[in-house]
Amino acid sequence: MNRLFFALFCLLAADLNAADVEIVPIMHASTVLKWDGKIIHVDPWSQGNYQGVPAADLLLVTDIHGDHMDPTQIAAVRKAGTVIVAPAAVQQTVTDAKVLNNGETTRVLDIGIEAVPMYNLKPNASGEIRHTKGRGNGYVLTLGNQRIYFSGDTDCIPEMKELKNIDIAFVCMNPPNTMPPAEAAECVNAFKPKVVYPYHFRGSDVEVFRKAVTAPGVEVKVEKWY
Repeated sequence: MNRLFFALFCLLAADLNAADVEIVPIMHASTVLKWDGKIIHVDPWSQGNYQGVPAADLLLVTDIHGDHMDPTQIAAVRKAGTVIVAPAAVQQTVTDAKVLNNGETTRVLDIGIEAVPMYNLKPNASGEIRHTKGRGNGYVLTLGNQRIYFSGDTDCIPEMKELKNIDIAFVCMNPPNTMPPAEAAECVNAFKPKVVYPYHFRGSDVEVFRKAVTAPGVEVKVEKWY
Protein backbone atom coordinates (compact mmCIF):
# COMPACT_ATOMS: atom_id res chain seq x y z
CA MET A 1 0.00 0.00 0.00
CA ASN A 2 1.61 3.30 -1.08
CA ARG A 3 1.67 6.29 1.28
CA LEU A 4 -0.92 8.33 -0.62
CA PHE A 5 -3.40 5.45 -0.73
CA PHE A 6 -2.80 4.71 2.95
CA ALA A 7 -3.41 8.37 3.90
CA LEU A 8 -6.66 8.44 1.91
CA PHE A 9 -7.72 5.14 3.50
CA CYS A 10 -7.11 6.56 7.00
CA LEU A 11 -9.09 9.70 6.23
CA LEU A 12 -12.00 7.66 4.88
CA ALA A 13 -11.93 5.36 7.90
CA ALA A 14 -11.97 8.36 10.24
CA ASP A 15 -14.93 9.88 8.41
CA LEU A 16 -16.87 6.61 8.60
CA ASN A 17 -16.08 6.33 12.32
CA ALA A 18 -17.18 9.90 12.95
CA ALA A 19 -20.56 9.24 11.33
CA ASP A 20 -21.13 6.00 13.19
CA VAL A 21 -22.83 7.30 16.36
CA GLU A 22 -26.65 7.23 16.27
CA ILE A 23 -28.42 9.34 18.90
CA VAL A 24 -31.86 8.28 20.16
CA PRO A 25 -33.48 10.87 22.48
CA ILE A 26 -35.87 9.16 24.89
CA MET A 27 -37.13 11.51 27.61
CA HIS A 28 -35.65 14.32 29.72
CA ALA A 29 -32.09 13.09 30.44
CA SER A 30 -32.68 9.58 29.10
CA THR A 31 -30.68 8.99 25.93
CA VAL A 32 -29.54 6.00 23.90
CA LEU A 33 -26.43 5.87 21.72
CA LYS A 34 -25.84 3.22 19.08
CA TRP A 35 -22.23 2.76 18.06
CA ASP A 36 -20.23 -0.07 16.52
CA GLY A 37 -22.99 -2.58 17.20
CA LYS A 38 -23.19 -1.54 20.87
CA ILE A 39 -26.13 0.02 22.70
CA ILE A 40 -25.44 2.62 25.39
CA HIS A 41 -28.24 3.77 27.71
CA VAL A 42 -27.85 6.93 29.79
CA ASP A 43 -30.17 7.50 32.78
CA PRO A 44 -33.05 5.24 31.68
CA TRP A 45 -36.35 6.49 33.14
CA SER A 46 -39.76 4.80 33.23
CA GLN A 47 -41.50 7.88 31.85
CA GLY A 48 -39.74 7.44 28.51
CA ASN A 49 -40.95 5.38 25.55
CA TYR A 50 -38.53 2.49 25.03
CA GLN A 51 -40.60 0.60 22.49
CA GLY A 52 -38.27 -0.90 19.90
CA VAL A 53 -35.12 0.26 21.70
CA PRO A 54 -32.59 -2.57 22.19
CA ALA A 55 -31.37 -3.57 25.63
CA ALA A 56 -28.19 -1.99 26.96
CA ASP A 57 -24.67 -3.31 26.51
CA LEU A 58 -23.48 -0.37 28.62
CA LEU A 59 -25.68 1.59 31.01
CA LEU A 60 -24.59 4.86 32.64
CA VAL A 61 -26.28 6.47 35.64
CA THR A 62 -25.38 10.00 36.64
CA ASP A 63 -27.04 10.57 40.03
CA ILE A 64 -29.47 9.32 42.70
CA HIS A 65 -32.58 11.32 41.79
CA GLY A 66 -35.50 9.38 40.30
CA ASP A 67 -35.28 10.93 36.83
CA HIS A 68 -31.73 9.54 36.58
CA MET A 69 -31.63 6.47 38.82
CA ASP A 70 -34.79 4.47 38.17
CA PRO A 71 -34.28 0.84 39.30
CA THR A 72 -37.45 -0.29 37.52
CA GLN A 73 -36.35 1.01 34.13
CA ILE A 74 -32.77 -0.10 34.69
CA ALA A 75 -34.11 -3.63 35.14
CA ALA A 76 -36.27 -3.25 32.00
CA VAL A 77 -33.44 -2.24 29.66
CA ARG A 78 -30.63 -4.46 30.94
CA LYS A 79 -29.79 -7.97 29.82
CA ALA A 80 -27.33 -10.67 30.74
CA GLY A 81 -23.90 -9.07 30.48
CA THR A 82 -25.01 -5.42 30.68
CA VAL A 83 -22.29 -3.35 32.33
CA ILE A 84 -23.63 -0.58 34.59
CA VAL A 85 -21.33 2.33 35.46
CA ALA A 86 -22.35 4.75 38.20
CA PRO A 87 -21.03 6.83 41.11
CA ALA A 88 -20.79 5.28 44.57
CA ALA A 89 -24.01 6.97 45.74
CA VAL A 90 -25.95 5.13 43.00
CA GLN A 91 -24.19 1.84 43.69
CA GLN A 92 -25.78 1.79 47.14
CA THR A 93 -29.08 1.08 45.34
CA VAL A 94 -27.91 -0.45 42.05
CA THR A 95 -25.61 -2.81 43.87
CA ASP A 96 -23.96 -4.50 40.87
CA ALA A 97 -22.91 -1.21 39.27
CA LYS A 98 -19.23 -0.65 38.57
CA VAL A 99 -18.28 2.41 40.64
CA LEU A 100 -16.62 5.30 38.85
CA ASN A 101 -16.22 8.56 40.74
CA ASN A 102 -15.20 12.05 39.62
CA GLY A 103 -11.79 12.03 37.95
CA GLU A 104 -11.70 8.26 37.41
CA THR A 105 -11.60 6.52 34.04
CA THR A 106 -12.31 3.04 32.78
CA ARG A 107 -12.77 1.17 29.51
CA VAL A 108 -15.78 -1.03 28.81
CA LEU A 109 -16.54 -2.79 25.51
CA ASP A 110 -13.86 -0.71 23.78
CA ILE A 111 -15.54 2.48 25.06
CA GLY A 112 -13.50 4.95 27.08
CA ILE A 113 -15.43 6.37 30.05
CA GLU A 114 -14.33 9.34 32.13
CA ALA A 115 -16.37 10.49 35.13
CA VAL A 116 -16.40 14.28 35.44
CA PRO A 117 -17.93 16.53 38.11
CA MET A 118 -21.54 17.72 38.08
CA TYR A 119 -22.86 19.87 40.90
CA ASN A 120 -24.62 23.08 41.93
CA LEU A 121 -22.61 26.17 42.74
CA LYS A 122 -25.28 27.70 44.96
CA PRO A 123 -28.46 26.71 46.82
CA ASN A 124 -31.87 26.88 45.17
CA ALA A 125 -34.65 29.18 46.42
CA SER A 126 -35.41 26.74 49.24
CA GLY A 127 -31.82 26.94 50.45
CA GLU A 128 -31.07 23.40 49.26
CA ILE A 129 -28.09 22.31 47.20
CA ARG A 130 -29.71 19.52 45.22
CA HIS A 131 -26.52 18.29 43.61
CA THR A 132 -23.52 18.28 45.90
CA LYS A 133 -19.99 18.18 44.55
CA GLY A 134 -18.61 14.66 44.21
CA ARG A 135 -21.88 12.75 44.50
CA GLY A 136 -22.91 12.50 40.85
CA ASN A 137 -21.11 12.06 37.55
CA GLY A 138 -21.11 13.72 34.22
CA TYR A 139 -19.45 11.48 31.63
CA VAL A 140 -17.10 11.84 28.68
CA LEU A 141 -17.29 8.81 26.40
CA THR A 142 -14.71 8.02 23.76
CA LEU A 143 -16.34 6.17 20.87
CA GLY A 144 -13.73 5.55 18.22
CA ASN A 145 -12.38 9.00 17.39
CA GLN A 146 -15.27 10.92 18.97
CA ARG A 147 -15.55 12.37 22.48
CA ILE A 148 -19.13 12.66 23.72
CA TYR A 149 -20.06 14.55 26.90
CA PHE A 150 -23.14 14.18 29.10
CA SER A 151 -23.33 16.98 31.64
CA GLY A 152 -25.68 15.40 34.16
CA ASP A 153 -27.46 17.81 36.52
CA THR A 154 -25.08 20.70 36.98
CA ASP A 155 -24.49 24.42 36.96
CA CYS A 156 -21.87 26.04 34.72
CA ILE A 157 -18.97 24.76 36.78
CA PRO A 158 -15.26 25.43 36.16
CA GLU A 159 -14.67 21.77 35.28
CA MET A 160 -17.13 22.01 32.40
CA LYS A 161 -15.52 25.17 31.06
CA GLU A 162 -12.18 23.35 31.04
CA LEU A 163 -13.32 20.40 28.90
CA LYS A 164 -11.25 19.84 25.77
CA ASN A 165 -11.87 18.33 22.34
CA ILE A 166 -15.56 17.49 22.79
CA ASP A 167 -17.27 16.48 19.56
CA ILE A 168 -20.83 16.12 20.88
CA ALA A 169 -22.16 17.56 24.13
CA PHE A 170 -25.47 17.00 25.90
CA VAL A 171 -25.99 19.95 28.25
CA CYS A 172 -28.75 20.33 30.85
CA MET A 173 -30.84 23.48 31.49
CA ASN A 174 -33.68 23.07 33.95
CA PRO A 175 -33.87 25.67 36.75
CA PRO A 176 -34.14 25.84 39.72
CA ASN A 177 -32.05 22.72 40.25
CA THR A 178 -29.76 23.04 37.22
CA MET A 179 -28.65 26.06 35.21
CA PRO A 180 -30.86 28.28 33.03
CA PRO A 181 -30.32 28.40 29.25
CA ALA A 182 -28.12 31.52 29.24
CA GLU A 183 -25.79 30.01 31.84
CA ALA A 184 -25.62 26.77 29.90
CA ALA A 185 -24.64 28.75 26.80
CA GLU A 186 -21.91 30.49 28.79
CA CYS A 187 -20.30 27.15 29.50
CA VAL A 188 -20.74 25.91 25.93
CA ASN A 189 -19.07 29.09 24.64
CA ALA A 190 -16.14 28.28 26.91
CA PHE A 191 -15.46 24.63 25.99
CA LYS A 192 -16.70 24.85 22.38
CA PRO A 193 -17.99 21.40 21.44
CA LYS A 194 -18.50 20.81 17.74
CA VAL A 195 -22.17 19.95 18.30
CA VAL A 196 -24.32 20.59 21.37
CA TYR A 197 -27.73 19.16 22.21
CA PRO A 198 -29.77 20.81 24.95
CA TYR A 199 -31.33 18.04 27.04
CA HIS A 200 -32.99 17.84 30.48
CA PHE A 201 -34.62 21.16 29.48
CA ARG A 202 -38.25 20.76 30.57
CA GLY A 203 -39.83 24.22 30.96
CA SER A 204 -36.82 26.05 29.53
CA ASP A 205 -36.73 28.08 26.33
CA VAL A 206 -34.11 26.35 24.19
CA GLU A 207 -34.23 29.23 21.71
CA VAL A 208 -32.68 31.44 24.40
CA PHE A 209 -29.88 28.88 24.60
CA ARG A 210 -29.50 28.65 20.82
CA LYS A 211 -29.19 32.42 20.44
CA ALA A 212 -26.74 32.70 23.34
CA VAL A 213 -24.34 30.10 21.89
CA THR A 214 -22.06 32.43 19.97
CA ALA A 215 -18.73 30.59 19.95
CA PRO A 216 -17.57 30.02 16.36
CA GLY A 217 -17.84 26.49 15.06
CA VAL A 218 -20.44 25.28 17.61
CA GLU A 219 -23.60 23.81 16.10
CA VAL A 220 -26.75 23.68 18.26
CA LYS A 221 -29.14 20.81 17.53
CA VAL A 222 -32.52 20.45 19.23
CA GLU A 223 -34.16 17.03 19.45
CA LYS A 224 -37.45 15.84 20.96
CA TRP A 225 -36.90 14.78 24.54
CA TYR A 226 -40.47 15.92 25.34
